[in-house]
Amino acid sequence: MIDFLPSPAVARTLLTGLVAGEPDDEAARRLFALHAWSCLVEPGDGVAGRVVAALGPEAALAAVSSESPPHTVLETTDLTAAQWQRARDRWRPRLVAREVRNALEIARHSELAMLVPGDRHWPAALTDLGQHAPFLLWVRGDPGALVHLTPSVALVGARAASGYGEHVAAELSADLAGRGVTVVSGAAYGIDGAAHRAALAAGGRTVALLAGGADQPYPRGHSELIRQIAQSGAVLSEVPCGSPPTKWRFLQRNRLIAALAGATVVVEAGWRSGSLNTAAHAAALGRPLGAVPGPVTSASSAGCHRVLREFDGRCVTNAAEIIELLGDLEPTLFDLPSPSGGGGRTDDRTRITDAMSFRTWRETTEIARRSGLAPAEVTAILGLLSLEGAVVNGNGGWRRTRPVAQTG
Repeated sequence: MIDFLPSPAVARTLLTGLVAGEPDDEAARRLFALHAWSCLVEPGDGVAGRVVAALGPEAALAAVSSESPPHTVLETTDLTAAQWQRARDRWRPRLVAREVRNALEIARHSELAMLVPGDRHWPAALTDLGQHAPFLLWVRGDPGALVHLTPSVALVGARAASGYGEHVAAELSADLAGRGVTVVSGAAYGIDGAAHRAALAAGGRTVALLAGGADQPYPRGHSELIRQIAQSGAVLSEVPCGSPPTKWRFLQRNRLIAALAGATVVVEAGWRSGSLNTAAHAAALGRPLGAVPGPVTSASSAGCHRVLREFDGRCVTNAAEIIELLGDLEPTLFDLPSPSGGGGRTDDRTRITDAMSFRTWRETTEIARRSGLAPAEVTAILGLLSLEGAVVNGNGGWRRTRPVAQTG
């Protein structure tokens, strides 16, 4: 048998700074074993999930490293001997103690936190993934942000998004974030990035799921955006530090996005967009699913129309309709106007721009006083107006920008 699990004292040392408090002997070995399993398997490995659930992470690791017949494994998991052998053959090449320990050292150097099922900040919604649930989550940012995932909405879509798609994503995200809904997405270019940026600009919460290690921002062009997300929310990954994103990991990452959010909305997507994979996971989990329609002639919206036709998605055009997807959550959480009623978001924007000047910089509190709106509402709408280029922020506060003259 390979001596893979360290002593409790060594395990505690390896986990120092990565978990809350100081675990006792039993907890330290369990935490190390869960991390080891995250290193051995690819995300979503259902056989690994069954074995760990049946035996516990420590005994399951011992079974992988043992050369003796797997009687206990076969009796408790209903796996056949052939299934167990194929799985073991997949995992054994990664049973390298040095690499498992190095991943913990990288995580500590990157100032990440490790969450496992049972922790107070562990998202209970991941339980719905059953044997495909992650063994742990690496968190860059505040693990406490995960207690705010009710209410939450996943906004996803194409990387090669059109101006229309990014504009709609920003509108929806800012409106949701400004009303206390956490925006969940994948930090990719296009729709994901627009959703994250708008939520941040609105002063709301946003959570990003990465396909590679949480120590390596991906895509590189979004390194600063990912840093900002971590500052006010959380960036999550289930794979060990140093792991590169792969096509399979992107597809499996999407199941976490769908599971974490109370509803999933595809904002803009082509016929074969990867965001349809997220929609499929949401549908399989029984999560509410919506899509934003586009022109029937637009290839960029063909995937959204597939969601409406083939996934039984709901057509959504504004934040109020997205919140309807969330079902019977307390309506006072949102305070969103009816799209057909008076006094809506558009009127609030007018009140804010009326309270601003093209020349004079004004603080948020002064704009709130002049507009008669709450400072939190003003902050959310200013973020949206800023994304549209209608206002600009400077050292003296905020002021309006003059529209560009049209020619021709």
